[in-house]
Order: sequence, then C-alpha cells, then structure tokens
Amino acid sequence: MIDIDTFYKIKQLYHDGHLRVSRIAEQLHLDAETVAKWIQRDTYSQRTVPRRSSKLDAYKTSIIDLVENQALSSAKILKTVQMQGYTGGMSILTDFVREADPPLPISRRELFACSWIHKAMQNAISCEAMYVDLKREFEPELVALLLREIKSGPLRNRNKAVALLARKKGFSLEIVSRFLFVNIDTVVKWLQTFKEGGTGELFAPRSRGVKKADQKEYKDAVFSILHAPPSSYGINRTSWRIEDITRILRQTGLRICKDVVSKIIKDAGFRFRKAKKVLTSSDPNYREKVEVILQTLQTLGDTETFFFIDELGPLAVKKHGGRSFVKKGEALVVPQHQTPKGSIFLAGALCATTNQMTWCYVRSKDTAAMIDLIELVFSEHQDKTHLYITWDAVSWHDSISLVDWLDAFNLKTTETKEGPLITLVPLPTRSQFLNVIESVFGVMKKAVIHHSDYQSAHDMKSAISKHFRERNAHFKDNPRRAGKKIWDIDFFRDHGSLPSGNYREY
Repeated sequence: MIDIDTFYKIKQLYHDGHLRVSRIAEQLHLDAETVAKWIQRDTYSQRTVPRRSSKLDAYKTSIIDLVENQALSSAKILKTVQMQGYTGGMSILTDFVREADPPLPISRRELFACSWIHKAMQNAISCEAMYVDLKREFEPELVALLLREIKSGPLRNRNKAVALLARKKGFSLEIVSRFLFVNIDTVVKWLQTFKEGGTGELFAPRSRGVKKADQKEYKDAVFSILHAPPSSYGINRTSWRIEDITRILRQTGLRICKDVVSKIIKDAGFRFRKAKKVLTSSDPNYREKVEVILQTLQTLGDTETFFFIDELGPLAVKKHGGRSFVKKGEALVVPQHQTPKGSIFLAGALCATTNQMTWCYVRSKDTAAMIDLIELVFSEHQDKTHLYITWDAVSWHDSISLVDWLDAFNLKTTETKEGPLITLVPLPTRSQFLNVIESVFGVMKKAVIHHSDYQSAHDMKSAISKHFRERNAHFKDNPRRAGKKIWDIDFFRDHGSLPSGNYREY
C-alpha cells in the first residue's frame, strides 16, 4: 500500500503533467495497475483489515497485574500464564509486557526489586516469609544463615547473602549489581563460588598475602632503577617519573602499578623536592671574615658605629621600564634603543645602628670616590670614637693608594684627637648579599628610577636625593637598625650554605 505523499504525486503527474499511467509507474517505480487504481480514487484512505484475535487476549488482565504488582520478568510471567492455560509463544507476551511496562528512569521491576532487597537487608522479612518464597531453592537453615549474615555479618558477607537471595528470588544480575554497587562479574563469581563450595566457601575469610609494596623483590627492583640516571635506560630525562619506573619494571616482567611504586618510594622516606639555591662565596677566608663582621656588629659601643658602603651606577638618564598600574588591554612599552641624556654614579653609606643614609654623586667608581665618601661620613660623625666600614671586594676598595691614604688619615686623627678612627672590615668575595645597602639601593631604584623619564641628570639626582632625605626622616622618627638577619650570629653558622633570597632579608 502506498503512502499519502505517493498518492498526491500520482495525482499531480496525471492531472498537471498529463503523463500516461505507464510513464507515472516507471517514474515512481510502481506497478501500472497500482497507479491506475489510485488514479480512480478521489481521496486517500488506508485499507482497514479486521484485527485477528490473539491467544494472549484472555490473559492480558492477569499479565498486567503481574507486571504492575509483582514486577515479574517475562519468563516468570510466561510460566504463570501457562499454568492458567496459555498456549501462545514468548514473543507476543514479551511485546505486550514491554507495552504494559513502558521504560522509566527506573522500571517497576527495579523498584520492586530494590524494595525487596532493602527489606531483606533491614531484616524486615521474617524467616517464615522467606521459606514460603524460597522453599524450592533453599533449606530453612540456609535461609536463616543468610539472614544472619545480612543482619550482623561484615559488609562483604552481607552483599554476598543479599545477592544470593535476590538472585534466587528471580531478580536479574544487573539489578543486583546496581543495587549493591558492585561489578556484575563479582556477583557472578559469588554465585559460582556458592554453587561449587556452598556457604563455607562463599563466606570464607579472604587470605591476604604479603603486599607487593612490602616484598623485597619489588623494593630492590624499584631502587635499582631509582638510583641510576634515566639516561641509562634510554630515557631523555634527568629526573625520574613514577610512570617511567613502572614501565621499566613491567618490561622486566614484574607486574606492578604506579600506586605500588609510589608507595615503595614514599615508605622508604623519598619525596620529590625542589633543589634549594644557596648563597656561597669563593673566598678561602669566608668564615673568618664573616665572623669578624658579625662580632663587630654585636660588640659595638655607644661611641662606635658601623657602615655598609657601596656604589651604584652608571644610571642612564633615559626612559626606564618598570611596574605600574595600567588599564586592562593597555601595555607599557619602552624603546630598546635610546640616546641617554646623561648618566650618574652614586656612592652611599648606610649606618647600621641608625639606618641613616649618607650619599654623594661621583664621577666614576674608583678610589677617589671612596675617599670622598669616607671624608663625608667622617665629618658627619665627629662625636664618635670609631667608625667601622664594610664593602665588597672590588679592586678600588683594596687599592694600595686607598690603604695608604687611610693609614695617613687615621694617623692625623690620632695626633689631632679630633674625630673617629676608621677601620675597614671587608666582606668576603662574592658575598654582596651581606651588604645591607644593596636593599636600600634596590628600593630606591624601584621608587624613583623604574618607569621614569627624567630630562636631565640633575632631575634624576634631585629625585634620588629627595628619596633618601625622606627615608632618613622616617627612620629618625621610627628608629630601627639596618638589616635583619645580619645581626643574628646563629643564622650564619653554616657558612657554606646560606638560603638565597632578597637582599632585604639580610
């Protein structure tokens, strides 16, 4: 029988297209007699065939009751209606059950099964009721044993007992496994174990052997790999990963997973740690020089003071980069190639006890600049009896001309008895982290040099001087020693391995 669309195509081709019946039949792949028959009809109507009676008709009411009230499977329903006289097949019964029990998020049978299993687990179903339900499957003693395991046994035994009862009740493996949240293969294994060995085998405690993580064979294999470089196993890495070790072990024939490898390594006290950078010095007299500096700081008298001295520069007078607040989507840019408007050199001295800065602008970093700064510090501290000066190990700090000048300067001070004596306490080589003035210069650069664009060296000098004057005024009103850990002798006990970090920490 044709559909309604084909009917209208036939009418259109015949009346509007003026095609012959044979031509329409050829074009629509129909028989010519069929086309001729539908041309004669004015309207489309399907042929109605009287419905034949079914062998299932007399049992439909009973089947619906079994589906809705007892949630029986099609197989169970078939047995029930066959006892009532049904002689039909399984297929038409299954189709009718499917129509009577439409698919839901959870079917009526699943709801019934879950309710039954839940009651069993709560021991709400009495032993007598169980006997009536399962007398063909279990002995009364067995049912009592299963209920006892459900009520007071460990979780694993409870699940086994419930699975056994529910399966004998007729519930599917899928429903049982979903309700108990266990794999369907596990349920099958339990049922097979009961079939072969009974309850004794089913509820027997599991024998646990020695775990792989505790076996010497696996431990030795893991550490034999761990203590060798990855390159020796053809891996282009310098450090091991757990998955690499696991893969190599499996290649050697050991069945092991990543979790076991990880547990073996952790149980042995190994952890992934990042290498810590430490501050070191190549000075052979590092220990002695640090001890002198620390002891000097710790034993300063009331008329003595200590200075950290360093130079800064050249600072080019140009547009500098730096951090600043900008709107989202905007970008700060600084030309890579610029013509400087000049440059400056700065020498500074930081008083360790008062945190006051003394500074001057010099032509270059040399001995003459250091002499100018020392004379300036000397003139500002005429009330002191001794000035200690520490600086790094650059060549002009240890020049012969500077040492000779200082000896002559101290001799004149001794003769005139005016002003303090000056003693040099040099820092070890490559230990600028001990020079606290480095942090002062760093803060100054961040405040007035970064993100600046001064038009002359005079403008830059004015900004730097104003910054230091404001800093001195702050620490005059809020007294505090310069530096932090530099005053702590115990912190420098391990002279060869000091934690790296910001200069401000020292």
